[in-house]
Amino acid sequence: MKKIVPTLLTSLLIMSCSQLQTLNNAENNTVVKAADLPKNIIMIVGDGMGPAYTTAYRYFHDDPTTPELETTVFDRHFVGMSSTHPAPESGYITDSAASATALSTGVKTYNAAIGLDTNRQPVETVLEYAKKTGKKTGVVATLQINHATPGSYLAHNVHRYNYNEIADSYIDDGIKADLYFGGGWKYFIREDRNLVNEFIASGFHYIDRYSDINTLPANKPVLGLFADTGLPWALDDSNKFRLSMMAKAATKQLENKNGYFMLIEGSQIDYGGHARDIAAAITEMDDLAKTLEYLETYVAENPDTLVVITADHSTGGLTIGKKTGRTDDDINSKYLWKPEFLRTMTMSPEAIAKKFTTDTLSLEDVSTLISFEITDTDMANLVQAKLEDSAIVSAFNALSDADKKGQRVPRAYQSTLNVLTKLIDMKTNTGWGSISASGTHTGIDVPVFAFGKGSEAFKGFQDNTDIAKKIFTLLGKK
Repeated sequence: MKKIVPTLLTSLLIMSCSQLQTLNNAENNTVVKAADLPKNIIMIVGDGMGPAYTTAYRYFHDDPTTPELETTVFDRHFVGMSSTHPAPESGYITDSAASATALSTGVKTYNAAIGLDTNRQPVETVLEYAKKTGKKTGVVATLQINHATPGSYLAHNVHRYNYNEIADSYIDDGIKADLYFGGGWKYFIREDRNLVNEFIASGFHYIDRYSDINTLPANKPVLGLFADTGLPWALDDSNKFRLSMMAKAATKQLENKNGYFMLIEGSQIDYGGHARDIAAAITEMDDLAKTLEYLETYVAENPDTLVVITADHSTGGLTIGKKTGRTDDDINSKYLWKPEFLRTMTMSPEAIAKKFTTDTLSLEDVSTLISFEITDTDMANLVQAKLEDSAIVSAFNALSDADKKGQRVPRAYQSTLNVLTKLIDMKTNTGWGSISASGTHTGIDVPVFAFGKGSEAFKGFQDNTDIAKKIFTLLGKK
């Protein structure tokens, strides 16, 4: 692989440098020659993927048996940074909906808006415009396909949590994509409406198992839903590289003489940040990295393809290295981060917490599952957390139906999960800037990566709305 990647990289750099001579970006308000427009555009959003995540992935990816620190696919294609703030009415820190709307339309909006401006009016998205020009379109995500990011490319709604309305609009407002891969049975197969049957009646081929993804009928639109809501964590899924698997099948399915626009979202990096779960987050990053590595090869074979990657925001205030308690002789007063403990994990902390809650596990069992030895004190804390979880669930179940309304159903393993993630943070020396129980978004700038035809347009510092404006230009919009 060390011999192949530089060759691919050299090819991509030669293409980009030659395009720089002729490509004018959106800010110049000039017409781009048709010959300079990419045939295919792949927009990738790493949800929650701030710069600490791509840095952490470099260390996680490093081969400890070599003296050098290996670079990653992110390092190879870094071109600039992007600001992420929403419209002024929502302050400086964006949610996924406002940021995805900025990335899809080039317009700032309020937090929670799906494809609307601040006046609550629909704004055309790059996916809608691409479809109008005769290109095929597709969306691939590891959460439900009516979640904030894919929804902001496909729909127009006043609030991101109107999941059923957003799903309904995928039919009611006209079918806008030729391919949908992700989760969403809960919203597309309901008692009041079966949207899957409506897609099938509209000529779509439907699949709900990964095993069917490589036997899709050619030249036919496809709806693939593989989970009730989001897909399992990469650590727990039957295919730990399910995003790259879906992306590979999608590029093949969407290829046509007019080209295509596709959105790919590494959705659950954000969920790892919210959970302050470095083990889950870093393996979601690994899945996204494998997707980009596949696309490197794809662009080398299809040089008329542009790939743009960025994040909608950063999540959780991830810190690579956090000095822990003075009683910890291994870490006190040292500058270090230990990703080696993450490399050996085979099950997410959430899955371990569920197992600990339902099964009787010994200290040795937990050490095996978490991939490092825990102490008697750690085990006592886990047992205490299990009792707390049981008490919380019992108290909720004892409430009347009226009192339960408006309350979130407690997770029977949440306290246990909190202890486990803190154990992993201590062992790896990982820190989180958020003080809330659920890691919040932060307002920092996020990295931008690009390669392929037209990628030079994304160099330097830009606002997230500029990314959409440049894509509109590269789609030929005057």
